[in-house]
Amino acid sequence: MLEAQVLITHETGLHARPSVKLTKLAKGFVARIELAVVEQGPWVDAKSIVKVMATRAPQGSTLFIRAEGDDAEAAVAALVDLVRRDFDEGAHVPAND
Repeated sequence: MLEAQVLITHETGLHARPSVKLTKLAKGFVARIELAVVEQGPWVDAKSIVKVMATRAPQGSTLFIRAEGDDAEAAVAALVDLVRRDFDEGAHVPAND
């Protein structure tokens, strides 16, 4: 089981668009991936949009991620990177003109 934690800086936290991006990315891995907003849980399936959105993780909270399986290391690294990139919605991402 691999684990990591990352700070959510997105202004709306882990809500609609960020949750969709996170679950879509998670579904690209075969590993079992779970996340929580407190280290003790409850842990939810990161591949379930309903469960991810239900965490209601606000901006400034820590997201705990854990994964188990063949590509667990890559899965955890990719999800942490997505959150650190502000779900590709930050000011550094070019706007669609």
